[in-house]
Amino acid sequence: MIHLTKSDIVCFLGDAIVNAANSSLLGGGGVDGAIHRAAGMGLYEECKTLGGCIPGDAKVTGGYKLNAKYVIHTVGPVWQGGGNNEAEVLASCYKQCMEIAIEMGLGSIAFPNVSTGVYGFPKPLAADIAIATVKQMLLLKPEMEVYFVCFDEENYRLYKELM
Repeated sequence: MIHLTKSDIVCFLGDAIVNAANSSLLGGGGVDGAIHRAAGMGLYEECKTLGGCIPGDAKVTGGYKLNAKYVIHTVGPVWQGGGNNEAEVLASCYKQCMEIAIEMGLGSIAFPNVSTGVYGFPKPLAADIAIATVKQMLLLKPEMEVYFVCFDEENYRLYKELM
């Protein structure tokens, strides 16, 4: 089942939150920085052992001081006009995160709006890709609770219209 909320993802109480990370996985701005600050140094120390992450892939860590048990880190594409497989890479982010959650037997996962901040991915297209990919993956585990957690009003409205 898919849910929509306008909130701060670091407040999510559930099995896993998704971090829209940079390729180092060592923290940054936006949701990435907020998650690292809320989780504490344990998250940073574990991320140092992962060797980074390529765009479209995902890696999992503990949740440390977060309400969520796990953080699934994914690196979205930087928007370069749409001609560099950005849509496919973004879809892969959502797919990889869902595959990890399913393999781990998780019951809930919360996604931020991957790549729509400083990475510049057009929000309407990103929302379309996120919803379509998650719906497809939910066919493998329909009982999973998936939350789209929108921090800003624009993304919240887009997701609400599409859902």
